Amino acid sequence: MEILLVVAAIAILAGIVIIAINPGKQLGDTRNAQRYVDVNTILNATYQYALDNNGALPPGIPNTGTCGVEATNQICITGGTCTGGAADLVALAELTTNETYIVSVPTDPSGSTSADANGAGYHVVQSANGRVTVCAPNAEQGATISVTR
Repeated sequence: MEILLVVAAIAILAGIVIIAINPGKQLGDTRNAQRYVDVNTILNATYQYALDNNGALPPGIPNTGTCGVEATNQICITGGTCTGGAADLVALAELTTNETYIVSVPTDPSGSTSADANGAGYHVVQSANGRVTVCAPNAEQGATISVTR
């Protein structure tokens, strides 16, 4: 009888600890942290390319639409088919050529990119003033992950 009470007390305490830790929220926060890093990595590589090319941004960055909304603003994965299918994807192959700026285009940590399997899950758009915005539309827990320079 005493053993059953001890086991029940341990089970109740374990349940309380699991609820307090909230692993779902912790995992979502971890994926969002990776998205922040990935968005900054893509934007830094884009501007490093521009510095090396007299201010010219990588070709193909759309200057229409809103980051995270337009399907055609999604970045293509390294080595993926960037044209055809549901929508043309933004090919930033110049950033990964010879691993000059980045080794490969980062992909969204949740694995759910879009209807197009070649999409990285991150979107890019250029404003009329030449400012580039990279965002992560799959951010979790209501977070908005977007960086503009």
